[in-house]
Amino acid sequence: MMKIFSGSEILAVALKAKLEQGNINTVIKNNLQSARLAGFGNTDLAVELFIDESLYGKAFPIIEEFKMSI
Repeated sequence: MMKIFSGSEILAVALKAKLEQGNINTVIKNNLQSARLAGFGNTDLAVELFIDESLYGKAFPIIEEFKMSI
């Protein structure tokens, strides 16, 4: 798995939706939710988005388009 995004949950979910429209499966790791459940806060980037490394070539144009739109 390859990390392609770190940032807010709203942006991560938006990028996830765009990638899944292109038939690219994603995995979200929500550090903020994990920290809250463990009983402490987290000041780092809250959400990370991962894809299979072999799909990066297919995902790259979608990721770049998304970056330009925000």
